Order: sequence, then C-alpha cells, then structure tokens
Amino acid sequence: DIMTGNLAVNVEQTDYFNLTLDNGATLQSKSLILATGARWRQMNVPGEQEYRGKGVAYCPHCDGPLFKGKSVAVIGGGNSGIEAAIDLAGIVNHVTVLEFDNKLRADQVLQDKAASMGNITIIKSAMTTQVLGDGNKVTGLRYTDRTTEQSHDIDLAGIFVQIGLIPNSEWLSDYIELTPRGEIITDKQGNTSVPGIFAAGDVTDSPYKQIIIAMGDGANASLGAFDYLIRQVPNVEEKVA
Repeated sequence: DIMTGNLAVNVEQTDYFNLTLDNGATLQSKSLILATGARWRQMNVPGEQEYRGKGVAYCPHCDGPLFKGKSVAVIGGGNSGIEAAIDLAGIVNHVTVLEFDNKLRADQVLQDKAASMGNITIIKSAMTTQVLGDGNKVTGLRYTDRTTEQSHDIDLAGIFVQIGLIPNSEWLSDYIELTPRGEIITDKQGNTSVPGIFAAGDVTDSPYKQIIIAMGDGANASLGAFDYLIRQVPNVEEKVA
C-alpha cells in the first residue's frame, strides 16, 4: 500500500502490517511503501502565512523566474540558502541573504562563489521578525541585528525561506531507523530497517529533494516491494495480476 493523505499514527506487525490512521481507519498489508514526504521549515513570523504564495516562497527553482529583475531575500546561510542565492542572482536584480548565526554554515566553495557575485549581499546575526506587505503582496522584510538589537527594514519583492525540510516521519521514530534529521534510512532498493517496509521520496535520506527523484524513488521502492512479496507470499504474482 502506498500511504497518502492521513498519516499512520501506529504500525503493528503480526502476519500483516496493521496500520491505524489518525482518522481511526485501519489498513492491513503484507508490505508497505512509505511516501509521506516532507514539509518546509517555516520562519513562524508575522506575515509569513498571509503572504505565502504572494511573495513568500520556499522553492527557488520553481518560483525564482517570477522575480526576474526584482530584489529578493533568502533566509538561511546553509548550503541550501547559499545555493539558492547563487541561482537567484542569475535571474533577479539583487539577493540579500539573512543568516541567524554569526557565520555561514555553507561549504566554503559556495561562500566563495556567492562572494564573487556582485548582486549578493550577506547579512549575518540577522533574526527575521516580520514579513511586510501591502495586503496583496510582499513589499519587504523586517529583521533585528542580533549584535546591536536594532531593527531594520529591507524593500524587496520576494522572500525565499531556505532553513530546511522536516520529514513527515515523527510517528515512525520508535519503529524504523531514522537519521538524526528524521529521514527514513533506505538502501538502493528502498528497503528500510524493517523487512517488508519500503520508503520513497522526500521522507527518505535521499540527498536531493526533487519531484522527479521522488517519482523514481517510488518506482524503485515498488519494484523492491514486489521482489519482497514474491519471496514471502505464495502465488503473489497471480494476486498482483
């Protein structure tokens, strides 16, 4: 079974995997594929939800072209944030990177590339406090300099939040082996640490979180599950057919 919609809140295994969903429904299966995805980590500041999709974005590859010739901000100075800034700098007029810490966490080669580009400004020790807008779209961003405690406003058209993804795997923490970040650990066939349970997509430890990769992961896990079933369940080929 491929899990979509309501997340399973409990998994038990006897002859079958017995899943209890958060809506009270139960499912039974000889094998499972977990494809519950991940969600963007949010800033949780005033204006973020109000202007989501109206200037607040989470995918620079998807939404970057919408801001051609404009000024944008990138929240986060890790690899994702600096990579986003470099990509956006080739499209938009100017990119301002705001990093909460007093140093960037991105690889040095990325930092060097960003520093060499004339339309990227990096502000460290910056705590974003509010997304500013005119009621219809983003017009700016307010942040506090954590060193001086002074508040500053930046005029811009877009804000790209790049502070990480949260895998939708909290309900699995005591059942399946996860990375310290909560990603399901899988092998080349999509196997998890529990025989018969496979995983695919952004919930896994796959290094690249892209739709096309998740689709391939799903096909790979499906083949892995089928291979598992034909070895575990008599006449499974007839049942699948």
